[in-house]
Amino acid sequence: MFIIEKSFLSPRLSLLRPAPHPHPLWSRNRILKEAFRRNFPVKWAHSTSTMADTTKDDTGSLKEQLAKVFDVSLKVTVPDEPEVVPLIAPCSRKEAGDYQCNNAMSLWSKIKGKGTDYKGPQPVGQAIMRNLPASDMIESCSIAGPGFINVKLSTQWIAKSIQKMLIDGIDTWAPKLPVKRAVVDFSSPNIAKEMHVGHLRSTIIGDTLARMLEYSKVDVLRRNHVGDWGTQFGMLIEFLFEKFPDGKVNDQDIGELEVFYKASKQRFDGDAAFKERAQQAVVSLQGGEEKYRKAWAQICEISRKGFEKVYQRLGVHLEEKGESFYNPYIPGTLDLLRQKGLIEESEGAQVIFIEGKKIPLIVVKRDGGFNYASTDLAALWYRLNEEKAEWIIYVTDVGQREHFEMFFTAAKRAGWLPTDENKYPKTSHVGFGLVLGDDGKRFRTRSTEVVKLVDLLDEAKTRCKAALVERGKAAEWTPEELEQTAEAVGYGAVKYADLKNNRLTNYTFNFDQMLNDKGNTAVYLLYAHARICSIIRKSGKDIDELKREGQIKLEKDEERKLGLHLLQFPEVVEEACTNLLPNVLCEYLYDLSEKFTSFYSECQVVGSAEETSRLLLCEATAVVMRKCFHLLGITPVYKI
Repeated sequence: MFIIEKSFLSPRLSLLRPAPHPHPLWSRNRILKEAFRRNFPVKWAHSTSTMADTTKDDTGSLKEQLAKVFDVSLKVTVPDEPEVVPLIAPCSRKEAGDYQCNNAMSLWSKIKGKGTDYKGPQPVGQAIMRNLPASDMIESCSIAGPGFINVKLSTQWIAKSIQKMLIDGIDTWAPKLPVKRAVVDFSSPNIAKEMHVGHLRSTIIGDTLARMLEYSKVDVLRRNHVGDWGTQFGMLIEFLFEKFPDGKVNDQDIGELEVFYKASKQRFDGDAAFKERAQQAVVSLQGGEEKYRKAWAQICEISRKGFEKVYQRLGVHLEEKGESFYNPYIPGTLDLLRQKGLIEESEGAQVIFIEGKKIPLIVVKRDGGFNYASTDLAALWYRLNEEKAEWIIYVTDVGQREHFEMFFTAAKRAGWLPTDENKYPKTSHVGFGLVLGDDGKRFRTRSTEVVKLVDLLDEAKTRCKAALVERGKAAEWTPEELEQTAEAVGYGAVKYADLKNNRLTNYTFNFDQMLNDKGNTAVYLLYAHARICSIIRKSGKDIDELKREGQIKLEKDEERKLGLHLLQFPEVVEEACTNLLPNVLCEYLYDLSEKFTSFYSECQVVGSAEETSRLLLCEATAVVMRKCFHLLGITPVYKI
């Protein structure tokens, strides 16, 4: 097998093995021809002195930077195909390289028959590789199969890139997304009802998506579309007036809103006179009568205080714009749709027919009232025209998928959204599965009641605190440290157990599994981070001074693997954002901890000749882990 190597680090001439031929160009062509005939992978080489380095822009993810290098070559290789986008992906066979460019086959299918001199995808790949500009990031390339270009990154460049991040900060690794402002609509509980385990997924998935977008420099509007309007408020207000005729009432008088709601519902279902008064109360409320508005506002405020207890525990920030906020915009929004000819009469209701759907999208009910669809259309109009959002993301359970499909289709028919899914502005429904109990059914208490979210979070903290006390931490730590660690680990365990799963699937809620300190759990990952911090502390070295004066060297295989994985962080965040899948980030974080474990097992850190370099690698790992924790809404711990 003949190999032709190319150095991207210095402008030396190609090296031919086994022996240089007196006619180098003839030799190279013959060797390549022979290699292709035998279907051997060929490492390609040319002198980089023939082309200036046009890839000095070192911003963007690793994949983006490689794409810039290959984009230069593609423009030279196929100048008549200006729309070609570099197809860069991690190598499927790790022994072949780190990344690969997969353009050759698709390019060949485009250019064959157009008078090209190329004879197949392999020569196309060969030309792409030959036309690559000089780049510090590439150590060598090779061609395999039908033109796949395998790329081995420069180990020195990997080390320098990590060191640069340590000095400049991890925010310099933030991916660049093609959107400036996004709305993330999540959590969205109903007023007068407790937040339960069913709200867990929407709240933490939505928060993580918002955090990832914010890290990517997107202006994110975090919207809590609470259910604070509708016929149920007539029932609640009338019951409130019955219980407190003088109107003087406080939170304690009402007690738990969930109980208050059930009692009012019981009256509504069993008392015809009460039901009639409740229906009239809705009319009075929607008409703006002060007495009814005041009672409505009081019920909403009591609910908000309950929601805030959950949000504080989870570290989640939202801005409320509930159904009532959009209510005044509904008539104008529907008029716009009527002008487009979209709204039709059907069986007494006003509807929008959607192609391929058996039932239409009802926007005005038979009694003239509005519904979810009318509110959602008004909210979308507001978000597009008033808030100037380019991407609107709705985080709800998968059961609402059809509603969103119909609602999005109506918006496209109205011309509010482009029909091309890849263009902006756009909407996305982030569906998720159920939280199940050990019996495989919806997670509930033994009395078949829905589990309150605040109780569930408190239970996680209590169990975590008990485990820490059992390990003797109460004697070693201050009460504040014990409390803070129990919260960080307990709440983090609940979040991670949810986020690590593909959101579309159901998952089983199990405290014992999520609080396990072994395997793919938040507890294991938080402890792994704490161990890294302990290694750095025990070295006694000033890590900030090492950042300024030290140098990272990735001499062992495990060091390089860890370094490469660290560099892939930005593209992982970009993938998780683009596909709206937090589990992608969880997988990366767990793999990072595993790669660090392998590195630490093979490479002595403290007291070794390579101590400075390896301490900086430890610090880089801790920095990336902390950013992962932040994006997942998990508070890191620094000692165990």
